[in-house]
Amino acid sequence: MVVAMAAARRRRVWRWAMRAVASAVMWTAVLQLASITGLWRPRVFADCWGGSGSGGASAGLAALAGEDRVAARLSPPALVPRRVYRSNGYLLVTCNGGLNQMRAGICDMVTIARHLNLTLVLPELDKRSFWADPSDFGDIFDVNHFINSLRDELKIVKALPLKLQLKTRRRLYSMPPISWSNDTYYLKRVLPLARKHKVIHFNKTDARLANNGIPIHLQMLRCRVNFEALRFTPQIEALGRKLISTLQRSGEFVVLHLRYEMDMLSFSGCTHGCSDKETEELTRMRYAYPWWKEKEIDSETKRLQGLCPLTPEEIALVLKALGFSKDTLIYIASGEIYGGERRLAALKAAYPNLVRKEKLLSSNELWPFQNHSTQMAALDYMVSIASNVFIPSYDGNMARLVEGHRRYSGFRKTILLDRTKLVELLDHFQGGSLSWDEFSAAVKEAHQYRMGQPTDRRAIPGQPKEEDYFYANPQECVGSSSMGRLRDVS
Repeated sequence: MVVAMAAARRRRVWRWAMRAVASAVMWTAVLQLASITGLWRPRVFADCWGGSGSGGASAGLAALAGEDRVAARLSPPALVPRRVYRSNGYLLVTCNGGLNQMRAGICDMVTIARHLNLTLVLPELDKRSFWADPSDFGDIFDVNHFINSLRDELKIVKALPLKLQLKTRRRLYSMPPISWSNDTYYLKRVLPLARKHKVIHFNKTDARLANNGIPIHLQMLRCRVNFEALRFTPQIEALGRKLISTLQRSGEFVVLHLRYEMDMLSFSGCTHGCSDKETEELTRMRYAYPWWKEKEIDSETKRLQGLCPLTPEEIALVLKALGFSKDTLIYIASGEIYGGERRLAALKAAYPNLVRKEKLLSSNELWPFQNHSTQMAALDYMVSIASNVFIPSYDGNMARLVEGHRRYSGFRKTILLDRTKLVELLDHFQGGSLSWDEFSAAVKEAHQYRMGQPTDRRAIPGQPKEEDYFYANPQECVGSSSMGRLRDVS
C-alpha cells in the first residue's frame, strides 16, 4: 500500500513537472513571437502612462509611439538568407596600405572569394605602414554587420578552423595576385591553387582586380561591400556623427583633404616649398622604407606633371580663385601637416574658419583613437562624405574613394583639381605674367566640368593603371538615369 501511494505521488510530480515545462515553452514562444511583431516590450507601465485620466493615456501612447520609432531605428535588420554553397577552400588576406587602400582591397577580396566560391577569413590589416597602426579589422569596422550583411553572397569567418590553423603554421601557400587582373585570371590561375592547398593567402590586396571588363554582378558586389557592408564601429560612427552635427550647425561647410603629410611628401618626392633640411629629412625617410621602390626623384619635374599634392599656400590661392569667401567654414581632413602651423599660416590667414577634429572634439573624446591613424582617418572619411563640398589636394586613395562614395550618394559636389593646369597658372600668377582676375578666371574655366558630375569611366586597353579608378567612379552602381543626364548635357 505504501509503495503504491509513493508511486502515485511520483506520477503526480512528474505530470506537474511536464505541465510546467510545456507552459514555459509555450509562453517563451508567445513572447518571442510578440516581440518580433512589436506587440510586446517590457516596460514600467505606470511611468509610461504618466498617471490616470485621458491626458495621461494620450501622453503614454505618444511615449510608446516614440519608443517604437527609436526601437525600429536601433533594432538590427533581419538577416539576409544564407547562401549555401560548396566551398573550394579558405582565403586569407593581408591588406597593405592605409585605411582607404585597405578598404578598396577588402571589397576586391570579398568579390574574388565570392567569384571562386571560397570562404573568406576576416581580413588582416596592415601594421607595417609609416604610421604603424596596430588596429585590427574589428577596431575599425563592425565585424558582425560585415559578416551578416554578406551572408547571402559568401561565408565569412573570424578565423580558420583549428585543424587548418595548425596546418598553415607549418606550411601556408602565400602569393600576391597579379595587379589589375580580371575574373578569368582568378578562375584559371588562382582557383586550382585554392583547391589544391585548401588555404590560400594573398599577401597584397591593393588593385588586384581590374577596373573594367568585370561582370556586372561582381561590380555591383564591390559596391555593396564598400557602401553597405563596411560600416565603421559604433564608437567611430557616434563620434563621426557628432563631428558632422557640430559642423552643420554652423551652416554649409567644405572639406579640404590636404594631403600634405610627411609620408606622402617622402613617398612622392614632392618637396616644393620645403627647406633644404626638410628635403634631406624626406629623402632619408624614403630610403628607410625598402618597399618604396622609387628613390631618386626630381621634385620639380613631378610637380610640373601634376603628380604632387598642392601646398597649403597654393591651396589658399586656388580656393580664393574658385570664389570661396573668407568666411567659408573649412574642415581639414588629414593627418599631421608637415611643417605644422608654419605651413598652415597662409591658408589660415586666407580662411580663418579653418577647423580640424582636434579643435572640434575634446581630448577625452579623441583619446581612444590617438595613435590609431586608421581610426582617425575613418572620422575624416565620414565628415568628407557628409560635406557640402569636398576638395582633395591630391588624388590618393582617400580622395578617390570619397569621390566615388559622393557620386554614389547623388553626385555631391566634389572639386577635382587639375593640378597640371593649376601649377602652370600658379607659376604664371606668382611670376607676374597673369593678373589676379586673369588667374581667377582661368582657374574657374579649368574646373567648370570637374565638379563631380556624372561621367563615363575612362578605359584604356592594356594600360589599367592609367584608367579611371573603379572606386572613384563606380558607374555600374549609380544608375543609368544619371549617366543619361550627363550625355544629354554634353
